[in-house]
Amino acid sequence: MNIAVGTARIQQRDMSASAFFLGMTLRPMNTTIRPTRSTDRDLQIRPLSPDDLAAWSVLWDGYNAFYGRSGATALAPEITRMTWSRFFDPYEPVYALVAEESERLIGLVHYLLHRSTTSIAPVCYLQDLFTVEAARRRGVGRALIEAVYDQARAIGAARVYWQTHETNATAMRLYDAVAERSGFLVYRKLL
Repeated sequence: MNIAVGTARIQQRDMSASAFFLGMTLRPMNTTIRPTRSTDRDLQIRPLSPDDLAAWSVLWDGYNAFYGRSGATALAPEITRMTWSRFFDPYEPVYALVAEESERLIGLVHYLLHRSTTSIAPVCYLQDLFTVEAARRRGVGRALIEAVYDQARAIGAARVYWQTHETNATAMRLYDAVAERSGFLVYRKLL
């Protein structure tokens, strides 16, 4: 098995904590995406590219459908367009990595950096994680999470956290292996 390892320019932005906190335009920074294990074939975890729009859209639609956002309940197209544009906006602390196998995208992860009242360092929120059905239970989700850990470490983030639906038992088995449950519940009110 071969796993691509290389130096990636993450969204062509410098993710240093000082640039993030000062609200400066973020500049390129070399970041190594470390090798991860996949149970079969070649796997590369890399930054999303503007050329990936069509393939990313298929994954994005699959992710949203998994959470019941399709058909009549689908996200408005302007939300998808804005989400896509944020990945490439130097003023937005929103990032995307993809899992690629045999020149085909098979997974995505979106994450963002934000301030915290309990840490001087930025915090990383892993917002979206999705793999195609055929890639599940093969280490692709773990590889994407580990790549986010690497990116967060590179900029000095204090922690990475995420949430999942309480019915997502398959994903929770992975999450229990790579992180600890915080014990916190999420409350929300749509406005």
